[in-house]
Amino acid sequence: MSGRISRRSLLLGTGAAVLAGGVGVPLGLGIGGSSSTGTLLRSELPLPPPFQRPLVVPPVLAPVRSTAGEDFYEITQRVADVEILPGVRTQIWGYEGIFPGPTIVSRRGRKAIVRHRNELPVPTVVHLHGGRTSPEHDGYPTDLVLPHGWQHHGHHVGDPRVGERTYEYDADQRAATLWYHDHRMDFTAPNVWRGLAGLHLVTDDVERALELPDGDRDVPLVICDRSFAANGSLAYPSVDPELVAPPGVHPPYEAGVLGDVLLVNGIPWPAMEVDTVCYRFRLLNASNARRYRLRLDPPAPLVQIGSDGGLLERPVTHRHLDMAPAERFEVVVDFGAYPVGQGVRLVNDFGDGSTSQVMEFRVARTAADLSRVPDRLSEIPPLDPADATTVRDVVFQSKAIGQVHGWTINGEPFSPGHDHAEPRFGDVEIWNLYGDFHHPVHLHLVHFQVLGRGNGGPGQFDAGWKDTLDLRPAERARIITRFDGHRGRYVFHCHNLEHEDMMMMGNFSVR
Repeated sequence: MSGRISRRSLLLGTGAAVLAGGVGVPLGLGIGGSSSTGTLLRSELPLPPPFQRPLVVPPVLAPVRSTAGEDFYEITQRVADVEILPGVRTQIWGYEGIFPGPTIVSRRGRKAIVRHRNELPVPTVVHLHGGRTSPEHDGYPTDLVLPHGWQHHGHHVGDPRVGERTYEYDADQRAATLWYHDHRMDFTAPNVWRGLAGLHLVTDDVERALELPDGDRDVPLVICDRSFAANGSLAYPSVDPELVAPPGVHPPYEAGVLGDVLLVNGIPWPAMEVDTVCYRFRLLNASNARRYRLRLDPPAPLVQIGSDGGLLERPVTHRHLDMAPAERFEVVVDFGAYPVGQGVRLVNDFGDGSTSQVMEFRVARTAADLSRVPDRLSEIPPLDPADATTVRDVVFQSKAIGQVHGWTINGEPFSPGHDHAEPRFGDVEIWNLYGDFHHPVHLHLVHFQVLGRGNGGPGQFDAGWKDTLDLRPAERARIITRFDGHRGRYVFHCHNLEHEDMMMMGNFSVR
């Protein structure tokens, strides 16, 4: 048994509230029945009525060239003025100047080589979330891509890291909905808030052999919340608006920043016309801190076919889906259950007011449907707890760091030089995860299976291979994983991005 803090050290129940009160975490947000850990940042301009603009699907990025086994891509990170709210110009930081960024589609076994050029005013880091990536290309938080002309902190225009960086992704993994986003040390939250996120889809022969909805009936839905200042800019409570130094957010937003405008693929509360057929939706919660409970109104089943790590073994039917930041769910919805002319809303039962509605589907016409969801989707061999060489306790906890509020793992703030775990290559380990508030726990490199929550088995949304777990307040969750794929140093962290920036991150090194 390893881990520097045992489960008896974790303050649960009222103890968590006392701890939170001592360091300034807003009480009532993420405790008990609350849905998200964070504080609402209200927009300063009138919000438009919902369902007025059509849904837009991010464009698929074409490779600049290809060989027998490799596809080469180029992406420029740049400032752009876009219209998010009707009639209002908003400055974003976008991959190719759009939000979300362009989608990369990779075939399993074909290497994707992506050169990123940084034309932003600050350093960046690119992480392929869910990718089984070698450490030098994983987007470690200090592996910076410095902007052209950067001369801060001793770096100059001749620095070899200035301007661009090439990332290589082997794509030697199951078909899955991955996403890429900024992962800069101390500034991930504001960089992603400003727009640095996009999808990376991996396909394989197993997925292609199924008769799932395809083409324009295979639709990504990148859901996030944002807030807007009176001048139309993206509001965010950074201590340093220039995002150079110091990092962090002003009180009372240390627990997480919650916006009051819900965007789907960058559009506020969009509408989408659909046929009376089945659609596959790739859902991504790209919010900094907000959790969602999604359902259809009028009700219809959400048939889950995939999770973070790709296809499930068998489909699972839900009436609603709970999604923490960074989680992905793939679902099939049969709009043939509705009459032509019916409006069907995707609602968020964890929201209220402007955050209770997500988007609307409009059943526009009848059409033929040759798709189907089979009873068996893929093979997922279960990992055997008896094979585990190590069991670790990992505690995610609010704690003062010096004179400021922070978030820690096993009582320690993040240090690039310290490893919380050193698994041997190929080892199976069980991690017991404990939290005081909501903490979406993400492991780089590996996917894991959920063994249980509390004294029971996995939760209703825990099926399949996961890379992010929705750890709830005062909860223990048990996960099992095999550390393989690559050797090297990787991070794991809370994917509430404000928590991550305020030190809730740790290292593991695969030996």
